[in-house]
Amino acid sequence: MVFARGTADKPGIGFTGRQFVTALKKRLPGKTVSVYAVNYPASWNFPKSTSQGAVDANKHVQYVAAICPKTKIVLGGMSQGAGVIDLITIGNRVIWFFKPAPLPDTMVNHVAAIAVFGNPSRDVSTLGPLTKISPLYGSRTIDLCAPGDPYCSSGNNFFAHFAYPWNGMVNEAATYVAGRVLGTQS
Repeated sequence: MVFARGTADKPGIGFTGRQFVTALKKRLPGKTVSVYAVNYPASWNFPKSTSQGAVDANKHVQYVAAICPKTKIVLGGMSQGAGVIDLITIGNRVIWFFKPAPLPDTMVNHVAAIAVFGNPSRDVSTLGPLTKISPLYGSRTIDLCAPGDPYCSSGNNFFAHFAYPWNGMVNEAATYVAGRVLGTQS
């Protein structure tokens, strides 16, 4: 699992990330779930921070694929962290001032699933959910936006952005990802 935390979260995978990993482990008994926290600032300087995160996530995915080629890699992110995952999975498409760091096409078969929460690209008129804007990874992605979340929709419920661990969406994502890892979800 490669997970990028949201803006201003302390280093690590953030609260949503921890809840997601816990839910995923429950659905993968007997499987080892290792977690890598994307090393990036998660700061309010979104273009710089997100681009730095994309470079780090990209390098880590390629590293894992090289040393453990049979490992099923899961990518995940919350809010700005979802933007990090966008930048490595949407190809060379430039999003405003954000610099993409696309994974090489050879990584597609190593990535089993992607789960993103509160993804800001969903609310940009020229983009949309990762399921639609990523030709290579969209079919293995669950891109969740809580009703009213102002960061991924036209909503105005700030608290919805922090509700993923409680609104059932963390569990929904864990079920989807476990199915992809186990080969029971298409």
